[in-house]
Amino acid sequence: MKSIVCLATSPWHPIPTRKQQVMSRIPDAEILYFDPAATVIAPLRDPRAKPLMRAYKNPGEQVRDNITAYALPPVLPLYYRVRAINRLNEKRAAAYIRGKMTEHGLDKPLLWVYSPLCADVADRIPHAGLVYDCVDRHSAYGGLMKPALVDAMELELARKADVVFATAEALADRLRAANPRTYFIPNGADFERFAQAAQPQPMPEDMKNIPGPVFGFVGALQTCIQYDYVEYAAKARPDWSFVWIGKEKPGVELSGLRALKNVHFLGIKPNAELPRYLAHFDACLNLFAAGELSKDVSPLKFYEYLATGKPIVSTRQPDQIVQYAPLIEIADSPEGFVSACENALNEDPARAALRMEEGRRSSWDSRVAEMRQILKREGVFA
Repeated sequence: MKSIVCLATSPWHPIPTRKQQVMSRIPDAEILYFDPAATVIAPLRDPRAKPLMRAYKNPGEQVRDNITAYALPPVLPLYYRVRAINRLNEKRAAAYIRGKMTEHGLDKPLLWVYSPLCADVADRIPHAGLVYDCVDRHSAYGGLMKPALVDAMELELARKADVVFATAEALADRLRAANPRTYFIPNGADFERFAQAAQPQPMPEDMKNIPGPVFGFVGALQTCIQYDYVEYAAKARPDWSFVWIGKEKPGVELSGLRALKNVHFLGIKPNAELPRYLAHFDACLNLFAAGELSKDVSPLKFYEYLATGKPIVSTRQPDQIVQYAPLIEIADSPEGFVSACENALNEDPARAALRMEEGRRSSWDSRVAEMRQILKREGVFA
């Protein structure tokens, strides 16, 4: 049986991202999935992080018949600023990973990684092939990092890789200069799950008192979202309701929105429950603010929205949104956002079927099948 060691940038639980979606669709390999490591100072910032310091001592969790998830040992901070610290962290991580490989009887698995940090771990783990799946412009995240160092590590990792995938054309173009075996594979959607939103669904309890029409956003509430468009629209149209579903990230200022009676924050919801909520949206919102990070994002939520068939109101970011312009409403200003929402409420019903067909073509099944064809052609994972 084939084998894969996946070094992820998202923990297996609770939210399925590209990493879990891809690995879940490779049933003919034994897969060891490693959650990203927490830093040793994480409990100082949030006491709830204390269990993460010991999580690597726990037995692996059988999350699928062929997938075991593990936590990595905690790491020293500042690894995105000081290369020597990253090398030390990755040396320890590699020893832990090799130990789990031995426990599972894995010799030379396919090493599938998601972070530029892995430039310092790849040579320490025996592998039959190396895949770098680039899902973001990592150096654009800001915080305690040196962007030039992050970019340099990423290009080094790309050169080492047998195949590179990237979720945005601009990311692929940049990495292709380091490795010509770089392929553009956008994110996708669990089509069968989200297509359920096109059918009647029971009203969730926390939406029963929210009057329509409802414009809804699903996803992380992070700093790169265009919140001011919604604040403007909520004030201009108090008869509309705006619903936010997702986890609020640190540093996001939402007090202006929270003060409005027609804006509702419902928190994070299990992925399996999202179609029930989406079924009661009159339109779905994709609201990335212009910026280096947003430009190269491949938003999972957008492909999930397509699968529902629901009208979509979007900003012009990320770049790959524009190709769907005939099927969605695009706003470039707060006033334009109000007009786009009005258009969405009065659109031609025929667009719904066209969006669902695009959602079907963008399914995770299709994306992973394309990845596997590429890996087979490159002789990396037959």
